[in-house]
Amino acid sequence: MTEMRIRQGGCACGQLTFTARGEPKRVGLCHCMTCRKISGSPFSAFVIFAADQVTISGEFRGWSATPAVEDCFCPVCGSQVFDRDCDSEIEIRLGAFDEPNLFTPTYEAWAKRREHWLRTPDLESFAENRSAES
Repeated sequence: MTEMRIRQGGCACGQLTFTARGEPKRVGLCHCMTCRKISGSPFSAFVIFAADQVTISGEFRGWSATPAVEDCFCPVCGSQVFDRDCDSEIEIRLGAFDEPNLFTPTYEAWAKRREHWLRTPDLESFAENRSAES
């Protein structure tokens, strides 16, 4: 029998934590203006799990830049830990996991907004959003 992988993480102050079980649906980078502005970085790195694979503990606040996605953060330290969307998925920031090097992105979205100095070899690249089929 195969053992289910369990990965944990949370915010900077430890008030908001999560446990992700099993394997993710996908891992990617996003260069869109919303991700850039929210993170204060030139891109966001994330992993997508089905919502029922993730357990959240602690208090969080959410706000929405678009009707389909709620960005969630710790109300104590302000860490942006995850996003929830209307398709029953949860997008967890790679930096929120307790361990580094758990996931490797396989694609990038909004590549037309990528900083010219940033190289992302071996990634499937979408000029804007990836389609639901990909």
